[in-house]
Amino acid sequence: MPFLLTPGPLTTSQSVKLSMLADWGSRDIEFRHLVANIRRQLLTIAGAGEEYECVLMQGSGTFSVEAALGSFCPTGRKKKTLVVINGAYGQRAAKILNHLKRPHLTLEFDEEKPVDAAKLEQALKDNEDIEIVFVVHCETTTGVMNPLADICKVCKDHGKKIYVDAMSSFGAIPINMEEDGIDILVSSANKCIEGVPGFGYVLCRRDLLEASQGKAHSVSLDLYEQWQAMEKTAQFRFTPPTHVLVAFAQALREHTQEGGVKARGKRYQRNCNTLLKGMRKMGFETLLDDEDAGPIIQTFLSPADGNFNFDKFYEALRHHGFAIYPGKLTKRDSFRIGTIGKLDIDVFDRLLKAIALVLKDMNVSSNAPQK
Repeated sequence: MPFLLTPGPLTTSQSVKLSMLADWGSRDIEFRHLVANIRRQLLTIAGAGEEYECVLMQGSGTFSVEAALGSFCPTGRKKKTLVVINGAYGQRAAKILNHLKRPHLTLEFDEEKPVDAAKLEQALKDNEDIEIVFVVHCETTTGVMNPLADICKVCKDHGKKIYVDAMSSFGAIPINMEEDGIDILVSSANKCIEGVPGFGYVLCRRDLLEASQGKAHSVSLDLYEQWQAMEKTAQFRFTPPTHVLVAFAQALREHTQEGGVKARGKRYQRNCNTLLKGMRKMGFETLLDDEDAGPIIQTFLSPADGNFNFDKFYEALRHHGFAIYPGKLTKRDSFRIGTIGKLDIDVFDRLLKAIALVLKDMNVSSNAPQK
């Protein structure tokens, strides 16, 4: 199978894969201890103090995003949620709230630029009925990193709750929920902790969980009831993804052994630097300025050369052992290459050689984009 150069699912270590070879009973004491340890470790990584809780939720990361939106966002007419959007995942949150018929507003920015905290502040001044602000930390539509500390400060200055979708940043980009005043944070197993897909997690203030009783729109996505079950029995209410959780426990051990968030982020940054240097040497241009892009995923503008065809490019690279990502932009042709997962600069050196070979075979003479 190829190296997965995506924002998740991603390439995992051999030991994470091997950890899934044994079968576990979901009611076994060893498994319940494992679940409790995962919850504690995630809170520690997040810099969350005694007033925070961690709730694990089956499904993809979007299941956890929706669970938190349904459990914490206002339901009546007097208060609203503000969804800050500069990519597909902010749009998805707004779509969920619309489907749930929860009152909300959107504040939209160009997908090629980070969120402007000053404009967010003006929106909060203009709409005093906003209760909670939703923002994506790393918007993998493009790879743009939004200025989380600035956004949190604006929200706290105006007495608003802040809900952070840290799906693709948690575990590699420093986040301190207590210091930044983050009320709710969501991520999933198959991102920077380097586990496999199957569950997500919601880290949030305990008082918000307590106040959410009876508020959820769904039985299976009810965070309060899920939390209560985990507190009382250390079990999921419904069948948990046992193998995925065991793999995640192993991934957490390896995250610690590597040196935690700081070391993981440094490795991803080395991968990113190697990729950018090599691609630019071949004449590719990035969508984002370096100061706006994080080390998670890079968006490259497609060559204008008539011989370039992304589908052929993708399949040829996969034949060489690399799976990249198509672009998700609404305005410009592009493709994306992720730099997270159990990968190092050797993998990216090999990738760059494969890209050069594939482009030569395609008779692409210039990698410059359409102007």
